[in-house]
Amino acid sequence: MTMPALREDALAAAAAVDERRLWDRLAAMAQIGAIPGQGVNRPALSPEDIEARALLLSWADSLGLSASVDAIGNLFLRREGLDPSAPPVMTGSHMDTQPKGGRFDGIYGVVAGLEALQAMDAAGVRTRAPVEVVAWTNEEGGRFPPCTMGSMVFAGACRVEDFVDVRDNAGIRLGDALAATLAATPDTARRPAGGPVAAYVEAHIEQGPLLEAAGLQVGAVTGVQGMRWFNVEVSGESAHAGTAPVSLRRDALREAVAMIAALRELTDDPSDITRFTVGRMLVTPNSPNSVPSHVLFSVDIRHPDRATIARLGDAVEPTCRAQARACTVTVTPTLHDDPTTFDPSVVDLVESAAGALGLPTMRLPSGASHDAMYLARMCPTGMVFVPCERGISHNEAENAKPSDLAAGARVLAATLAGLANR
Repeated sequence: MTMPALREDALAAAAAVDERRLWDRLAAMAQIGAIPGQGVNRPALSPEDIEARALLLSWADSLGLSASVDAIGNLFLRREGLDPSAPPVMTGSHMDTQPKGGRFDGIYGVVAGLEALQAMDAAGVRTRAPVEVVAWTNEEGGRFPPCTMGSMVFAGACRVEDFVDVRDNAGIRLGDALAATLAATPDTARRPAGGPVAAYVEAHIEQGPLLEAAGLQVGAVTGVQGMRWFNVEVSGESAHAGTAPVSLRRDALREAVAMIAALRELTDDPSDITRFTVGRMLVTPNSPNSVPSHVLFSVDIRHPDRATIARLGDAVEPTCRAQARACTVTVTPTLHDDPTTFDPSVVDLVESAAGALGLPTMRLPSGASHDAMYLARMCPTGMVFVPCERGISHNEAENAKPSDLAAGARVLAATLAGLANR
């Protein structure tokens, strides 16, 4: 689609963004699940998630927004348009965090979306299409893998039923946690999953160092690199650490370590473009004087090139099997996302909005996955990045400047108003 020049009302909405209000709301959210070091631990579908949803709903109610929720728990806040039958323009992100996460990852996009709607009200901006803010369920995947679960279901890539039996490290079923979360907001209207959606724009901290290094407040995101996730289970036999001869052991941890070393060699990349991570490992019986009988570890591989991510992902299982000696190994794929390219016209509009507001910008890809990947399968999609200190994210030290966060929200408000008045 071809984007028109931004109208004056779009710029008026941007000008009405209130930096202090945005910061105060982010600070209030950061208290829910707060941990030492200014971090946040707010797992998906947890009591902390339920509390954050309640706070968001209270803000939405004060602004006269209507709220609804779908079967996977995605929460939608709607500002009606002049044509209520028109497909909505959507924005948002997620409220869940990593176990030792920061104050801005995900939640910034939700709160910035809310601020954009309030700024439209303050500027007297009417839009033809409705505008909706959405808080996607379980984007992080830190408690219940895989990640981007809510947007995946919304886009029709998976069904809720595919995930209800997934368990967290404490053995809690996702289905039970989801039921408790939905029951906590019984007065919120239910809606079916899916579109249509006119367009989607997501605001997010960069989670990388490029914008800060360039001294820029805003980035227009061109797409998201591809990703493959796996769970690898190594099964052996427990034995006494003092009496069992090493040559006779079925040591699951020793063989898991060999597999990880082989995977590291497989993904070695002198250009430092490939990303390989083992971020989760569960060892049984996890006793200092017992030979491990079972190990479960995760594998996360990312690359922006479709052929490369396919080659590396397809090699994970044979690489692990080649290191299995006395133990057995089961490799289960949990996520396969090809690289995503965002709609050029939305990228252009984000860039144009930043320029109209006097904010120099740059185009850059996202190294992290986002819910925008799945919305890109449904509608024209883009993202607005703002810098974070030293590019640190998924860490209690994650930090961002109020002025940068407000700049991103202004670009978001102008972009949404432009899209909703096409």
